[in-house]
Amino acid sequence: MCVNTVQVPKTVPEWKNVANNFFLQWQFPNCIGSLDGKHVRIQPPPNSGSLYYNYKHFNSIVLLALVDAGYNFLYVDIGSYGRISDGRVFNSCSLLTAVEQQALEIRADEQLPNSNCTTPYVIVADEAFTLKKY
Repeated sequence: MCVNTVQVPKTVPEWKNVANNFFLQWQFPNCIGSLDGKHVRIQPPPNSGSLYYNYKHFNSIVLLALVDAGYNFLYVDIGSYGRISDGRVFNSCSLLTAVEQQALEIRADEQLPNSNCTTPYVIVADEAFTLKKY
């Protein structure tokens, strides 16, 4: 089950604004979001077996979120079984599909501030997520 907020940037200027705020707030250029998952504790439905039982040894659903530099939600996916890893949730969510199909108008490369070096825009995440060029 996926719930998306209406705040997902969809134009080049909107993504550039997100990246500018990451640079101003965190001195992290060309960053368009921070991505992570959170296990939300639940009482599992009857007869659900181990679907909701996670590696932290409690029952949960996964909330996957992309946030901007001010911790505002840009994208939310909630409802995956707790036993599913953050990376697997991302691999099946609509955000990845949109990025892969280039539906979000994210520029491929941008010059770093005060530099001649050009780098891609990035989403910062932990090791649960596969490193990809896009």
